This record gives sequence, structure tokens and C-alpha cells, in this order.
Amino acid sequence: MKLRENDNVVGYVFAAPFILGFLIFTLYPILSSLFYSFTEYNLMESPRWVGLSNYEKIFLDDEKIWKSFEVTFTYVFASVPLRLGFALIVAMLLNKAISGIGVYRSAYYLPSLIGGSVAVSIMWTQIFGDKGLLNSSLSLIGIHTDTSWIGSPGTALWTLIALSVWQFGSSMLIFLAGLKNIPISYYEAAGVDGANAWQRFFKITLPLLSPIILFNLIMQTISAFMTFTPAYIISRGEGGPLDNTLLYSLYLYRRAFVFFEMGYASAMAWIMLIIVGVIALVIFKTSTYWVHYESKEAK
Repeated sequence: MKLRENDNVVGYVFAAPFILGFLIFTLYPILSSLFYSFTEYNLMESPRWVGLSNYEKIFLDDEKIWKSFEVTFTYVFASVPLRLGFALIVAMLLNKAISGIGVYRSAYYLPSLIGGSVAVSIMWTQIFGDKGLLNSSLSLIGIHTDTSWIGSPGTALWTLIALSVWQFGSSMLIFLAGLKNIPISYYEAAGVDGANAWQRFFKITLPLLSPIILFNLIMQTISAFMTFTPAYIISRGEGGPLDNTLLYSLYLYRRAFVFFEMGYASAMAWIMLIIVGVIALVIFKTSTYWVHYESKEAK
């Protein structure tokens, strides 16, 4: 009777499904992958301890992993700013009190709702193929080409970047919520003082929206490093052409589930975790110079 009346016990009982799920499906796999990263493991045999051999091989013997780093960092540092830039522009355009604005907001959010699915990736191959929609549209204005944008080493990665930018809806909604929290009186006062649209944007909108920009930047950077499905579908799991779409996540998958090098793949995963953690830490540390908090200003 006393146990049932104890609020802590009741709380733990209700939280038990989540706690157990976290321990079994999150914490245990994380710790297991850390152990496997120091072993040679192929799923068929028992893990064999090899110490730091996997990490040494990654940095000293694996030339292809450096190509995957190049592709991944190009993808992240190109797609994230472009995605956030388009999201902010569209959010500002949709931050208007006009009839039917909800329909437009839903339409712009739809690509993000369906996500980086297999169907979207297949559609992308049809758009940027040698006989795809892009080339057909160019032929209508007199530009005739049979280039496969998705199969050309120079443009293949940029088609993946374009797909990422196209799915800016989630960031747009977050920016839109932030824009609605900026008091209209600030813009009215600036207008009275003679500030033009650019001055209002850089002196009011960006500073007050900077915490939202920080949040979106962190989330979209992490998401970009985790991108897998489009690269897998578009390159048919190979990372081609000439490894120009070999994202780190795709190369990790190939090591784990094509070559069955689970220990090596686990080491790759931990290296990427450290890289993403360092980048997130740098963003947080530098945010003190460009993120504006009203509560801090009030002090």
C-alpha cells in the first residue's frame, strides 16, 4: 500500500517502458559498438580483440575513406547553408496575413514530410537522368543535352545537395514560428526612424532570430552527416560515379553489410560521432559572438 502511495515509485513505473527501451535499444547498442570497434567481427564468428588496429587502418591504410570524408564535408557545408537560407527566405514570404496562406505553408512543408524516402530518391533519378525532366525542360528553351546530371562525376553530388535543399520545410516552420514571436512594434519603430528593408532585416530580424538559427544549424548539420537513403538509391549502393556520392554513412554501410567488417564499421561510426560532436561544440562556442538573447541583454 505504501509503495502505491509513493509518488516516486508510481513515476518510475510509468517511466519504465521508456527507461527499458532506452537501455535495451539505445545504450546497449552504443556500448556494444564501442566494444566491437576494438575487435575484428564479421557476424559469423566471435569477436576477436585487435585493439586500435581498426582505427590505425582507417587513418593509415584506407584511401577510400578520405574520399568519403571529402564528399561528406562538401555535402554538409554546401547543403546546410543553402537549406537554411531557402528556409528563411520562404518563411519570411509566408509570414504574411493573406488569404489562403495555410495552403502555401502546407505545400512548402510537404517535401520534408515525405522525407528522404526511397520513392523521392527514385523520383530524383528520373528528374536528373539523361532523359529526365531537367533535360526535357532545357530542350524547350533551345538547350539540348543528353548529360546525365546524376551520373556525371562533376554534378552527381550536387543533385544530392539539391535534394537536401528542396526538403527545407521543417526548418521553414521553425523559422516561421520564430518570426511570429518578433514584436511588430520593433519594425514600426524602425520604419519611423527611416530604416529600410535591409536594415530592418539585419538589425532586427537576424539578431532576434539568431537562437532559432543556432537550433536549426545544429539539427540540420547533424541530419546532413546522417544522410544515407538518397546516396544509396541514386548510386545503387556503390557511391558512384567514381565515388563522388560516397557519403561517409554509405561507406560505413558498405563496410558493415557488404564486406561484413562490423568491427571496422563500428570504429568508423565512433570517429564520425567524435567529428560531429566537435563540430557541434565549435558551433556552440562561437554562438556567443553572434546569437542574441534578450534575457542576457537585459542583465
